[in-house]
Amino acid sequence: MSEHDPSEAIGRVSHYFSHLSVAAVSLSDTLTVGERIHIHGHTTDLVQVVTSMEVEHQSVERAGPGDDVAISVDDHVREHDLVFREA
Repeated sequence: MSEHDPSEAIGRVSHYFSHLSVAAVSLSDTLTVGERIHIHGHTTDLVQVVTSMEVEHQSVERAGPGDDVAISVDDHVREHDLVFREA
């Protein structure tokens, strides 16, 4: 798996809701449902496709810089994990 430069992160996990398997992510770039992302941190290394995304409890197909989105995740992630776009 490729290593990412932290400056290329498109967002950062701000909270993880374990009972929902949902990560709250503060975006610094655009993100679209269907894109592959890599969530990486001290003990986190998760690559998955974004299958659903919500802003303010409303489903959205796309979100941009400054948005706080909720993303369903396949595994446990942690606060401060970085989110990258995967090719």
